[in-house]
Amino acid sequence: MEIGQIQRFCAEGQMKWSIHSAEMMHKRGISYGDVINCLRTGEIIEDYPDDFPYPSCLVFGYAVAGTILHTVVGVNQETLVVITVYIPDTIKFESDLRTRRKRDD
Repeated sequence: MEIGQIQRFCAEGQMKWSIHSAEMMHKRGISYGDVINCLRTGEIIEDYPDDFPYPSCLVFGYAVAGTILHTVVGVNQETLVVITVYIPDTIKFESDLRTRRKRDD
């Protein structure tokens, strides 16, 4: 998956929002505009090509006010699906908020 493809879907309005994403956005005070800004200006930091029902990825970007966001999106042939969105923290990510911390197994 490439960020350009995600940005094209945003620009063309070819997006769907999962119920989970809408619930989490409401709970976390994140607007639709924030997510769109994140996707339009962001970068893919993790790729999940084998996700079901379609490939997905984690996008690092910024809300309208500059807050860092992570947005997980999936792509089928004609639609971008927003799966979830959250404000990352240093519990799961390094201080750059782009690099996932290694888990101690």
